[in-house]
Amino acid sequence: MSYPGYPPAGGSYPPASGPYQQAPEGYPPQPGAYPPQGGFYPPQPGAYPPGAGYPPQAGGYPAAPGGGFPPQAGGYPAAQPGAYPNMPPAGQSGGWGGQPGFGAPGGGMPQGYPGVPAPGQQPMPGYPGAPNPSVPGYGGGVPTGPTPPVAPAVNKGFRGSIKDFPGADPLRDVEVLRKAMKGFGTDENAIIELLGTRSNKQRVPLKAAYKTTYGKDLASDLKSELKGDFEDLVLAMLKTPAHFDASELREAISGAGTDEACLIEILSSRSNAEIQEINKVYKAEYGKSLEDAISGDTSGHFRRLLVSLSQGNRDEKETVDTSLAKQEAQKLYAAGENKVGTDESQFNAILCARSKPHLRQVFHEYQQMCGKDIEKSICSEMSGNVESGMVAVVKCIKNTAAYFAERLHKAMQGVGTKDRTLIRIMVSRSEEDMLDIRQEYLRLYGKSLYTAISADTSGDYKKLLLKLCGGSD
Repeated sequence: MSYPGYPPAGGSYPPASGPYQQAPEGYPPQPGAYPPQGGFYPPQPGAYPPGAGYPPQAGGYPAAPGGGFPPQAGGYPAAQPGAYPNMPPAGQSGGWGGQPGFGAPGGGMPQGYPGVPAPGQQPMPGYPGAPNPSVPGYGGGVPTGPTPPVAPAVNKGFRGSIKDFPGADPLRDVEVLRKAMKGFGTDENAIIELLGTRSNKQRVPLKAAYKTTYGKDLASDLKSELKGDFEDLVLAMLKTPAHFDASELREAISGAGTDEACLIEILSSRSNAEIQEINKVYKAEYGKSLEDAISGDTSGHFRRLLVSLSQGNRDEKETVDTSLAKQEAQKLYAAGENKVGTDESQFNAILCARSKPHLRQVFHEYQQMCGKDIEKSICSEMSGNVESGMVAVVKCIKNTAAYFAERLHKAMQGVGTKDRTLIRIMVSRSEEDMLDIRQEYLRLYGKSLYTAISADTSGDYKKLLLKLCGGSD
């Protein structure tokens, strides 16, 4: 049955716009060695003899024939309006346009290069094979250990628990909902069965079809018939993903206190296209930009982290530059473990701009280099909201499904249930990766997510949550 003039359901986000679109090529190739250049940097005390260059490295940097870095002309390239940070033209070597902390041999790079200390920082030894044991080098005797577990970068097909219902018709569906709410009492089971078997793009049009057919607002009628967590869950399922995320961010910022975990959860797990759509919806719905709302409610390095994530400009290429990953692992070490104080800006620049596959390689190289997991380093070097925010970003990048499994476990753990978190994750991930989340939950906690939800919730609320869960493992 068709419905003439009915707006088509939107089932996906628009393609990403802005400077970080998918590029066909990977990172530009790194130069194999520094060109001969004598006399640029004076010899450092305790460093290698002049002109000797770095000793040959196994798997590291090749020996430089001349000692010293080539002079750079012009300093930093001009910034492009709205871009973060500058990208070099295709084929240009050096990574991210010589920006500080991105591993390019650009002008004025004080940090992360061996033998060239930043102000207030101890001199960095050679890389690798340093005589100073405080900075480990690759192959320097530190037990490497196994690669930290990360989400496999393979296309496993659709991993959601809710799919399109074959032959669903919004006109017939709103008749079912109207009948369930009409008269004395409410048929909650009919509402659960219908909403629990329709995808988001089949649920959202029900609001317009209901108003067209009956001249009434579906959300208002449901509010008058339902209550509590069940009502909140039903209303959440009738919103588009972008509208739901925007409303959750709004509540996290303007509610009683700031829900920092919610802000990080949404902004660290959504794609560029999704974040850009959230920004549009937030501005249209609440009259101010998401960035302004975040800036007005947070502060310090945590605010910078959220503002960076809210741009939706993360590199999304699938290619990985192992050489650059090693350099950036060294930079993270220099900004944290090997520094008096912590350079949070260096962590921010790398964690918020690089692609997820590349960052997984950076985390692995960090583990290999110093024998310590990046999460533990962050916990030992930072504190408060910026610590929890950075750790959440790392966890989400390593294994998104495991990150959400942990969030669900914490929401149902202890006295009381964090129902807002439970509803948000179950609704937003039901068509994304719920099957993977279920697997990770079972692996991490020894019981199925289905069992955990059954034990922690009740009534119609539980029935609809279990529909979103999709089954027991």
